[in-house]
Amino acid sequence: MKKTFIEYDFPVKEVSEHSAREKSIRHGHISTLHIWWARRPLAASRATIYASLVPAPIDEKEREEHSKFIAELSKWENSNNKELIEKARQDILDANDGVPPKVLDPFAGGGAIPLEALRLGCETYASDLNPVAVLIEKATLEFPQKYGQPIPRKQYFDERAWMKDENIELNAFEDDDTVNPLLEDVKYWGNYILEEAKKELDEFYPADPDGSIPVGYIWARTLPCANPDCRAEIPLVRQTWLAKKSNKKVAYKILTNGNKIDFEIREDNAIDFDPTQGTTARANVNCPCCNTGIPARDTRAKFQAGKNNQRMIAVVLTHPDRRGKTYRLATEDDITVYDEAEKALEVKRQQLFDEWGLDPVPDEELPLMSGTFNAPIYGINKWGDLFHSRQKLGLIIFMDAVKSIGNHQEGNQPLLDNYYGALKCYLAFSLDRLASYYTSNAPWHVTGEKATQLFGRQAISMCWDYCETVPISNSFSWSVQIEWILRCIKSLSFEVNKLPKISQSSAIDIDINDGYFDFICTDPPYYNSVPYSDLSDFFYTLLKRTLGDVYTDLFATPLSPKSDEICEMAGWDSRRYAHKTKQFYEEMIEKAFKESTRVLKTNGIVNIVYAHKSTDAWETIINAILNAGLYLTGSWPIHTEMKTRLRASESAALASSIYMVCRKRNTDETAYYNEIKPAIEKRIHKKLDQFWAEGIGGSDFFISAIGPAVEVFGK
Repeated sequence: MKKTFIEYDFPVKEVSEHSAREKSIRHGHISTLHIWWARRPLAASRATIYASLVPAPIDEKEREEHSKFIAELSKWENSNNKELIEKARQDILDANDGVPPKVLDPFAGGGAIPLEALRLGCETYASDLNPVAVLIEKATLEFPQKYGQPIPRKQYFDERAWMKDENIELNAFEDDDTVNPLLEDVKYWGNYILEEAKKELDEFYPADPDGSIPVGYIWARTLPCANPDCRAEIPLVRQTWLAKKSNKKVAYKILTNGNKIDFEIREDNAIDFDPTQGTTARANVNCPCCNTGIPARDTRAKFQAGKNNQRMIAVVLTHPDRRGKTYRLATEDDITVYDEAEKALEVKRQQLFDEWGLDPVPDEELPLMSGTFNAPIYGINKWGDLFHSRQKLGLIIFMDAVKSIGNHQEGNQPLLDNYYGALKCYLAFSLDRLASYYTSNAPWHVTGEKATQLFGRQAISMCWDYCETVPISNSFSWSVQIEWILRCIKSLSFEVNKLPKISQSSAIDIDINDGYFDFICTDPPYYNSVPYSDLSDFFYTLLKRTLGDVYTDLFATPLSPKSDEICEMAGWDSRRYAHKTKQFYEEMIEKAFKESTRVLKTNGIVNIVYAHKSTDAWETIINAILNAGLYLTGSWPIHTEMKTRLRASESAALASSIYMVCRKRNTDETAYYNEIKPAIEKRIHKKLDQFWAEGIGGSDFFISAIGPAVEVFGK
């Protein structure tokens, strides 16, 4: 069996640098198309796929040339470098007798691995059990390649009789006569939806008399003081900074008068108090009027009993003629406008309920999951409870506008319905992006003076004070989300010889004949690292309403499928997931690997990505690989995470992901440990010297020793 390059060598240091740097790249990156958790870097995916499909070098000169090429190929800037990509495609074809290799990712998730297989000219198959992931995969590696190819400008307008050429500004391709129809249609209908939404929302987000435009409202949840002689309505705030930059300091001061609480905005030298001191910490509340405390258990009980309220504290503003953001206190007029929005919500909600046959505001249960979803502890029991009334109104107005797209076809050449399905997918994704910021569970970022999104962590925690963004403004808004989507479409609209096959299916039941694939590359779930299906229900409940009539098979169930998801969940939620124990995970991951082995060709190759600090976890994954009839022929630790990521200090994740290269074990060799011990030690020493030189250190260094050992005894 001929070795491939990755079984011989790999430029770990260079690919690690490009992979880690990629986390800070935004414009056009698939991470900005739609949230998905624990995506693999495109750099590492592209490099390892190429290295797995081209032959090992014949001499040192060829090794150096290939290593340099792989390092260059993995750069983000070269994602669509035609010369480099064409060379990579040709190298892969030459190594596979001129036939594109068949590649599968059975845990495709956010689509990074199959995207790079597609980019490199492979016949690509991607599957996932989760419907949200499947739709992301379609939007990443099917729709842009199918509908985003250049067409003549005249054809574009001939097929869209409702548009007038002279009124539309297009983003041309390399010449002025061709355009990307998908990109232009998303832009056109995105603007259309915004204008439609403004008709209903303008009055609920009014400009100030001086022309200042609100882009955010700072809110705090409130509780009544436990002291019967006080009963002040306590704003629950972690701190009172509004802006905290080197050249700009703005905070609000909490003022008390008896049991009345007011605020005053102070700037720079006028800040004569400590804005880091709020009224709540870890659910323990302190009344600023009488200093009475409310312990965390009582705080939770009061929220569950519905004794909480909310208070608008400040308004974040921009002005067309001034740079930067300004702040003012909320007024009675602001409260009145909000109250009017609550009334409008009742009317709009009932109207859409009558039309759609289901509540337009997600009314599905938000589960309590220990240490992960703690919002239900505070009475947030439905997904729709993550939004307050004006946010609910905004969401369902945008939902309604997205659903209406496709009802505007005129002329003799209407666009195909399945094309409108793709178009609406991106508009729905824009709404998903908006919703992750436009929620009462997203705090204000004081050093960046910007809104943050709900999923700062892979969890849904309680947020005491938050920022309500303004979806029809020019900041943190619908138009901003559309711009992110357009950049992705532009980046992803590369030409392919064959479209991928994407399916919603389980990794333990692949509907493909035995021995079909040349290469399987996948990043399986790790025990209980990420509760994918429960997290994705935030988006599933929205997409079911915007796209349920288009993608009926994907959104046929109340929530995303969970019973067969390969994840250890019993510790998080014993009520729903009593069966999802450590043993369940271990048995299911072994079944998945066995199924991958079944559909792999005799001389095929497998890459499995894994990252976990626990040696028990590694024992499980190695045993699953070996029991599936595979053995390791190589392993490479690649830095894939930023050092500053939020979960780094509190999780079992590593800074490096170990890319394990496997082959089918076609013989039944046996050996005593003492016979192979010298070979194991020799292999470990050799590889660890190489990994150390490549910059791998800390716990990653010790874990990376596992692979080389298994390469020897796994045979």
